[in-house]
Amino acid sequence: MAHKIAFGTDGWRGVIAEDYTFDNVRRAAQGYASYMLEKGNAGKWVVVGHDKRFASEHFAAAVAEVLAGNGFKVHLTQEATPTPVIAFAVVNKQACGAVNITASHNPPTDNGFKVRDETGGAIDPDGLKRIEALIPDDVSNVKRQTLEAGLAGGTIVKFDAAEPYIAHIQKLIDLQPIKDAGLTVLVDVMWGNGAGYFTRLLGGGKTRIIEIHNTRNPLFPEMKRPEPIRPNIDAGLKATLEHKADILLITDGDADRCGIGDENGEFINQLRVYALLAYYLLEVRGERGDIVKTLSTTKMLNRLGELYGVPVHETGVGFKYVAPKMTETNALIGGEESGGYAFRGNVPERDGILAGLYMLDFMVRTGKKPTQLLAMLFDKLGGEYFYDRIDSAFSGDRSAREKMILDANPKTLGGLKVTGLLSIDGFQFALEDGGWMLIRFSGTEPIMRVYCETRHKDKVQAILQDGLKVAGLK
Repeated sequence: MAHKIAFGTDGWRGVIAEDYTFDNVRRAAQGYASYMLEKGNAGKWVVVGHDKRFASEHFAAAVAEVLAGNGFKVHLTQEATPTPVIAFAVVNKQACGAVNITASHNPPTDNGFKVRDETGGAIDPDGLKRIEALIPDDVSNVKRQTLEAGLAGGTIVKFDAAEPYIAHIQKLIDLQPIKDAGLTVLVDVMWGNGAGYFTRLLGGGKTRIIEIHNTRNPLFPEMKRPEPIRPNIDAGLKATLEHKADILLITDGDADRCGIGDENGEFINQLRVYALLAYYLLEVRGERGDIVKTLSTTKMLNRLGELYGVPVHETGVGFKYVAPKMTETNALIGGEESGGYAFRGNVPERDGILAGLYMLDFMVRTGKKPTQLLAMLFDKLGGEYFYDRIDSAFSGDRSAREKMILDANPKTLGGLKVTGLLSIDGFQFALEDGGWMLIRFSGTEPIMRVYCETRHKDKVQAILQDGLKVAGLK
């Protein structure tokens, strides 16, 4: 029986050589091709790119062969390319969509298959379900043209996606003041696709760019996975202190996510980074526009929305929800708890490179270091917000676990009164201090996540431990 390929929060991911095989990648590519044909895109261009994981370039070539076999023309990246660069290439090349071979922040054993539409952004949940339905059960039903024939006949064309993207970034942000600032910037690219980009964008001035983990190594040494959270970033935080850097910029494996370390070698969690980026756009750049956030990210954004008079939209978790809402509202910024942020003027896709550049611009325009920027933000908000998350392996019947959570019906969490329940995506319990605790199933891995945000630093762990009990994980 054929392996069932299921699309989660951001496409399909699997274990290399188990379910993630060449035949299954070809089947997924056929499903995407059939979907794009249904959407009236016959004969149009599609962008295909990949990351630096094991055999990614060969999986990308297999996808290109299937798309060409279905009558599409393919722009195939000539090298490992960041997800935001691939997304921009869709718009730049006037393509109808993209397939990106990457498992982003997953462990080294995995690879993935991301799909994008003509905006360069994620395809909505209904579209993903349709792609799933169109995936053939047998690889014999997959149409293919060989890579050699496609390259010879011009239906597959290799290209450099970096140059147009860099030219585009230079229109969004004046890089010269950053180059002239004399900062020391440590960049941890986590063995991934972001290697070389900050050096290329900011080199040649007084500011010094130091990159680490910037070669190809699919085993991802010094980290469990290329995800920009602790403990994966501990080596980068240590190097920040060793080099006396002013800031640590971290991009994940495919460079669509951004993490930040401050000048003291301390991690700034991703909820605070999102609030800082929104504050920068609203206060320092004086821009206005809607904010799109997943329910798993910070209520600081709701407060900023109130203070600056801009609408804030909450969605389910994943850019398959965020990207369509950003397009609909022409949002100023959109983002999620995982460290992915997208910006107006760019494509509706997470961009860890642009997010890092905006943080540097924030520092240069204000003359402040990261800890001082946080102090500015909290002064504006009237106090600090504290966050943490626990991930736990999960097996068994999901619906039974969901019923258990609902039946628990907690009145307090960490000593704070529960004031409401939202079930857009998982189960979010509102707390009396304006904070929240969320229990949800990962859309990409067999794990459950328990998250919380509160105004009370001393209650974070108590809330999380109560959340684990509610979820039946303790």
